[in-house]
Amino acid sequence: MSGHSKWANIKNKKAKTDSQKAVVFQKYSRELIVAARLGGPDPAGNFRLRTAIEKAKAAGLPNDNIKRAIDKGAGAGAADNYEELTYEGYAAGGVAVVLEAMTDNRNRTAGDVRSIFTKFNGNLGETNCVSWMFDKKGIIEFDKSVDFEKLFEAAINLDAEDVTEEDECYKVLTSVENFQNVVEGLEAEGFKNSSAELTRIPQNTIEVTDLKTATSVMRLIERLEELDDVQNVYANCDIPDEIAEQVEV
Repeated sequence: MSGHSKWANIKNKKAKTDSQKAVVFQKYSRELIVAARLGGPDPAGNFRLRTAIEKAKAAGLPNDNIKRAIDKGAGAGAADNYEELTYEGYAAGGVAVVLEAMTDNRNRTAGDVRSIFTKFNGNLGETNCVSWMFDKKGIIEFDKSVDFEKLFEAAINLDAEDVTEEDECYKVLTSVENFQNVVEGLEAEGFKNSSAELTRIPQNTIEVTDLKTATSVMRLIERLEELDDVQNVYANCDIPDEIAEQVEV
């Protein structure tokens, strides 16, 4: 659900099966349930829920599913008691991996995660063994139809940390603490974002050019993302396109 290297763009272009779509829908539903439980069912007063709704709609989650998940989180019916957990460790080649999960059974999740790390030549580590290698940031993306100079000026006035031009979009970088303020401030200025999320950005990356190592890393991350309980996976790998394209995940 989150980009972690160049090959993420390649992977995202591959056709998704119905089963993969079901997993994605489940992840968004869990985020909606937790957001509604923590901050209430009204998105106008619950920034996390409003962001979750926008992301769920962009992913194609039907409105009925969105409403059902919010109702569950608000207590209208039985809701699973999800808790938010973080796991971290190393993939092949010393690549650092951090994943965020929502689960109603931490023993099941820990077992599933550990099994995948082991299967693909990685090691599940202790808390904080690699998370310090990543900075938590807010990323807000905008279509290139937006006036860059005006976006830059507005973002900096809202104390955003940086504004960059990527191949397909503009990105505004914020601290976690200032994320909501920048998102809402830019909206008030008339800038409609295409996505807004909190993420983990690696301080340094490890270039993986060996095909065998790249295969292990990509398969590990792919299998982790396929777990129902896992919401986001982050890694500090940089896999060149010509290597990633050779890997069957």
